[in-house]
Amino acid sequence: MSTAQHAALSFRSAVEADVPELVALVESAYRGDVSRAGWTTEADVLDGQRTDPEGVRAVIDGPDGVLLVVERGGDLVACCQLEHRGDHAYFGMFAVRPGLQGAGLGKEILAEAERRARETWAAREMRMTVVNVREELIAYYVRRGYRRTGELSPFPYGDERFGVPLRDDLAFELLVKTL
Repeated sequence: MSTAQHAALSFRSAVEADVPELVALVESAYRGDVSRAGWTTEADVLDGQRTDPEGVRAVIDGPDGVLLVVERGGDLVACCQLEHRGDHAYFGMFAVRPGLQGAGLGKEILAEAERRARETWAAREMRMTVVNVREELIAYYVRRGYRRTGELSPFPYGDERFGVPLRDDLAFELLVKTL
């Protein structure tokens, strides 16, 4: 392993110049054959795009949140969205480069996101939505203190900005963690 692979993670707010690399990162973590190198792939559930430049820009420009760029040794290795929503923070657009998944990066990034939500906004809870059929991913968050609420919201069938569903039973489940 190179020195960069052992370097500490650094976090910063995304800027416009990051958009192309962030879109590529999110797509690589969730869609297509390259995503199968990691365990967060949605390739068997959803086809098409996960996000696009407009979607990433909307998060970067959002007035109540931040898209964190995570770098190690100068390389972009992950990203996540934090949005302040009253007494809680929303966690989304979480992507770790597929070849680096399974090595503890996600756990470290999630802990930093939770810390920032507590310290920056005094958020009492972190909330996220996960595609309901992604049992392995939901179990990952449950092991990190998130609880399944059973509260489902509909998947946006017909809106290809969120992908092309390969199943007809998709919904988003709300997961919550007390901070």
